[in-house]
This record gives sequence, C-alpha cells and structure tokens, in this order.
Amino acid sequence: MWIIIIRTGVIYCVLMLFLRLLGKRQLGEMELSEFVVAALIANLAAHPLEETEQPLLPPLLAIAVLSALELLTAFLSMRSIRLRSLLYGRPSLIIDRGKVNQAEMRKNRFTADELMQAMRTRGILDINEVLYAILETNGTLNIIPIAEAQPVTAGQLGLSAGQAAYPSVIVSEGRVMDDNLRQLGYNRKWLEQKLREHGCSDPKRVFLMTADRNGNVFFCDKE
Repeated sequence: MWIIIIRTGVIYCVLMLFLRLLGKRQLGEMELSEFVVAALIANLAAHPLEETEQPLLPPLLAIAVLSALELLTAFLSMRSIRLRSLLYGRPSLIIDRGKVNQAEMRKNRFTADELMQAMRTRGILDINEVLYAILETNGTLNIIPIAEAQPVTAGQLGLSAGQAAYPSVIVSEGRVMDDNLRQLGYNRKWLEQKLREHGCSDPKRVFLMTADRNGNVFFCDKE
C-alpha cells in the first residue's frame, strides 16, 4: 500500500512540474501537438500506478522527453511561420461578410449545428448579423458582428468613462492579504476604516472583501 502511495506522490509531483514548465496555455485550449503530448503523458503516468512491479524511472524519463520535445516544438514554431502553419494549421474564415463559406466548413468538418451553437453563445441568432466568423486553430470560433449588432460604447455616445481598475482580494475567509493591500497603496488602518463602514470590526468575520485602486470595495461577511 505504501508503495502505491509513494509512487502516486512521485508521479503527481513530476506531472505538476512538467505541466508548469509547458506553460499555462496547456491548461486551456490546446493545439494539436499539445493535445497529443497531454494524451501520451496521461497514458504514461497511468501505467506505473496500475502495475506497481513496473520500474518508475522509464515512464518518468519518457514524460521528460515528451515535455522537452513539446518545448522545442513551441520554440521552433515561434521562430518559423511555415513550421507553425504546418503543425497548427491556419485559421479558417467560416463566414465572410455575411456569406457562409461551405467549402471551409466541409474542410474542417464543421457542421451547421455547431455554427449556430457558437452564434447562440455570443447572443447572435441571425447569420445576417455576422460580419466575420473565424475558426481558430485551437477549435474556437470567433465571431465579429456587423456594426449594427455590436454593443454601443461610451465613446460612441460621447460620454466620458473612467478607467476600470482591477480588483484584488484583500480579505479571504477571515485572512488579510497584506501584500495585495500594499500593492493597492492601502494599509491596515484603511482596511479597519472600510470594515467599520460595513459594520464590521474584525477581519475574521469577513468571508470576502475586494478593492481596487479607484477605492471601490466589495464586502461579504461570513454567514
């Protein structure tokens, strides 16, 4: 039993290390080569857990080689446009100024139902409202609506709008995030004042509290 626990812990740590080295993009939409590497790594990691008699070093070495190959492929594709196109392909224009490109849809095995589903996720029900629809190399369909279907901005209305500020968590489940406070230019005294404004005297009674550089505060006390 202890052998299984130790082997599982070793494989877990190794996978976390290599996935961290591969970068954050591997955790989201993956390209073809990234998907292949992820599938192979998952298969290699499963065998030592199922067969405890199997040596642990060979699959770990194979995982390291696959990760190195993926890093090398990513580095070379950044340097060469031709190699990038060969490995990852090119974006396909599915809708061009309101006209559906059926040849590109057949080439990518992209159905009309998938097109309508992608439009609905953007709140668009009519193809006539689509100016361009681009199928990206990772399978995402980006839709650019016509001007009449785009949301109106403050600039178009001639209104002035302040710059949005990114909110940071300053209290999480009773714990004060002092680093975030300092980055925002605030201190504990400022925090105590904001807590009093919300009828709270102790940060430990706060479930979540965020703030930004503009002074906007969100407060939620513990239930």
